[in-house]
Amino acid sequence: MQFKVISIFPDMFQAFQQDGVCARAIKNKVADITVMNPRAYAQNRYQSIDDRPFGGGPGMVMMYEPLQKAIVDAKKTLTKDAKVVYLSPQGKPLTQETAKRLSKEDALILLCGRYEGVDERLIERYVDEEISIGDYVLSGGELPAMVLMDSIVRLLPGVLNDENSAVEDSFYDGLLDCPHYTRPQMLDDGDAVPQVLLSGDHKKIEAWRHKQKLERTYLRRKDLIECLCLSDSDKKIIDKIKHDLDDENK
Repeated sequence: MQFKVISIFPDMFQAFQQDGVCARAIKNKVADITVMNPRAYAQNRYQSIDDRPFGGGPGMVMMYEPLQKAIVDAKKTLTKDAKVVYLSPQGKPLTQETAKRLSKEDALILLCGRYEGVDERLIERYVDEEISIGDYVLSGGELPAMVLMDSIVRLLPGVLNDENSAVEDSFYDGLLDCPHYTRPQMLDDGDAVPQVLLSGDHKKIEAWRHKQKLERTYLRRKDLIECLCLSDSDKKIIDKIKHDLDDENK
């Protein structure tokens, strides 16, 4: 999968490409990341890519022409229908479903805004999708672009050491992940790993983990539970959790 990132701070992506999951994907030629600096497309000798907003107001706005030329240049080496994604606090929230959907694309062009944003005409003409990583404002789109790429790349075949790792992640099935344990089996204060995980009975372990996922999601992110189509057995588990909570609160 090819990523073309348009950013005025290309050096921010160096460590991202050298370590971790994305570095492995690049090494295995599963993903390719190219960072393009829009200053290279600026038409003035100072390589300015921003200017004052019409109508006044604080801050600067990224200019149409340098970004437009960078996008057009990026598309020349990609498939014609490569999507342009603008990382913006005004975009739709990034979810696991979004990452899964975008992981099926052959290529993405990621536009990293700065200052007060980019000329609206560029968004109207060239941007296919706006994505936000949360209801807060950052100094630019570089960190959100890395977050988006990481969430996508780890879903590509051959990237993770264990293909089941991504499937068992939080949000993959709409639920939070279950708790995990490793050695030592018992801590000095006697706190031990749940016995079912030591039983060797895979069906019991799977059932325990699923119950834990339901319970953790209900307790921490009830909004996620409300969006799911639960099976009858899952509904019974949730009812039991509610009943136990009511007893504790009495």
